Amino acid sequence: MSEQPADTLFDVLVIGAGPTGLACAIEAQRAGMRAVVVDKGCLCNSIFHYPAHMTFFTTPELLEIGDIPFSSSNPKPTRTEALDYYRRVAQHYALDLRLYETVQTVEGADGDFRVNVTDRSGRLILHRARKLVVATGYYDLPNRLGLPGEDRKKVHHYYDDPHPFFDQDVVVIGGKNSAAIAALELWRHGARVTLVHRGTEMHRQVKYWILPDINNRIKNGEVTGLFQSEVINIDEDSVTISTPDGVRTLKNDHVFALTGYHPDFPFLERLGIRLDQDNDRCPVCNPATLESNVPGIYLAGVIVAGERTHEIFIENGRFHGKLIADALRGLSPEEDEAALVGSRSALRNLE
Repeated sequence: MSEQPADTLFDVLVIGAGPTGLACAIEAQRAGMRAVVVDKGCLCNSIFHYPAHMTFFTTPELLEIGDIPFSSSNPKPTRTEALDYYRRVAQHYALDLRLYETVQTVEGADGDFRVNVTDRSGRLILHRARKLVVATGYYDLPNRLGLPGEDRKKVHHYYDDPHPFFDQDVVVIGGKNSAAIAALELWRHGARVTLVHRGTEMHRQVKYWILPDINNRIKNGEVTGLFQSEVINIDEDSVTISTPDGVRTLKNDHVFALTGYHPDFPFLERLGIRLDQDNDRCPVCNPATLESNVPGIYLAGVIVAGERTHEIFIENGRFHGKLIADALRGLSPEEDEAALVGSRSALRNLE
């Protein structure tokens, strides 16, 4: 962490040191602006908290930022490779990173925002910037179920490593990729797994090479699948589940509630950013520049999509930095629109 005089006025302050936030800082630097990145956790904090042995669903080149090649020995890179790559990118561009700094309040206005943060020791630090970019992602805030017993220590909203759950009775709640992967890995490492999903089958978004695996495990009875079902209570040694055949109580040691995550909407609202309640709480912003309804505050990454967190990933969110940097450089609307079309074209190519 580099120090700055109290009166330093950055051109751009990026909140969030994930791949999208890093891309925004890189593009700002390329445009001749002085950028700083703050994050309440480590570099790429969300990726760091992914399962330790996770493999991405995409290819290395679609995770690249700053025109730095992402070399991998695998067709699909691992979490470890991604963390190594983004560290190298940050070092290459000598990004000004202020890690383990939590934003408390934002004051001021376009041209001179005052961002008050606290460091890991609780000390208050002031950063000033002409423009702000919010690229905070969504992985820090799990979708809670509101169940009795959800706050018990045995309930986990994140899955990391299967080893601690050997010879344990485990319930996995959810029907998408995270739930399918956790159920399979837990079973393969000796846990007795019951998967509970309110749908009639696993979600269509489960990756094509994972879906037959989890379906076959359920068909063979190796993983118990309870569909059109919901957990209604979590006790210390059991869970109660509503099923089409009635209410069941199962012996249980651990619960993984893998039902998704959401952006920090209250933080956006504290900044004055309006959320479109009729459009999945998408924050109001200019689609060509990504400037929000608050002058000088720009949005990047998955938060642009509101509750539709399945629409924006690293693969397409990484282009947001270029749109924002172009807007800050004062490119014409036609040039901004051309950049936006290029970003949308890249997104279509991923589908």
